[in-house]
Amino acid sequence: MSQDNYIEHHLEHLTLNLKTFTLGEGGGFWTLNLDTFVVGLLTALIIAVVFRYIAARMQSGVPGKLQNFVEVVIGFVDRTVNESYHGKSQLIAPLALTIFCWIFLMNTLDLLPVDLVPTILNMFGVTHFKIVPTADPNMTFAMSISIFFLIIFYNITVKGWHLGKEILTKPFGPYLFPLNILFRVLEEVARPFSLALRLFGNMFAGEVIFVLIAMMPWWVQWLPGGVWAIFHILIITIQAFIFMMLSIAYLSMAHDSH
Repeated sequence: MSQDNYIEHHLEHLTLNLKTFTLGEGGGFWTLNLDTFVVGLLTALIIAVVFRYIAARMQSGVPGKLQNFVEVVIGFVDRTVNESYHGKSQLIAPLALTIFCWIFLMNTLDLLPVDLVPTILNMFGVTHFKIVPTADPNMTFAMSISIFFLIIFYNITVKGWHLGKEILTKPFGPYLFPLNILFRVLEEVARPFSLALRLFGNMFAGEVIFVLIAMMPWWVQWLPGGVWAIFHILIITIQAFIFMMLSIAYLSMAHDSH
């Protein structure tokens, strides 16, 4: 295929029309990106199974390498939460751990060769399949909207009636309450957008760069591909960390007064 068709092929999702339950049709509201859904679900199950396996076999003597690794990750997330979160909810630390590990695992799939999974699935008649869920804005917005709902929940349950006073009087005083409400709405709405678009933009850009490298002659692919892969390891880690940190910060702000 031509270079344009090659790029378009790798950036097209495997879709499912939820009205007719047919593959490869649609593009509107009732269209599900099936590859994003399947890979996102599988990575979540992998994390759940691995953590459950380690939790059931914890030992205080000489732990194995996998337990050591998980304990390091848990300790890192726990310290980050303690430094950034000022509330008393028992949900935040497990939520932060889940966010970091899940996004990191989904991001790591971007390091697979771009033609590997599509070539294997093409043998079974699947012509389009994007392997990186976080390069799909549907996935990143689904996660950010979930955090947004938690922000609203904690604002209401923790602050109670004080929330109404805060919305009407901060930051410009009670006489400018319409402007206060407008600023508060903009502030709250910007949070899920900042979470979703930052993660999507970085992962989509990384995916496009790998596709462009794959179009080079095979005998020169290894050099730019290897350099970009090493650099991309930092990106996928940093993006998982940023999403986790911003989520903790937003939830902490929902517990604090203005």
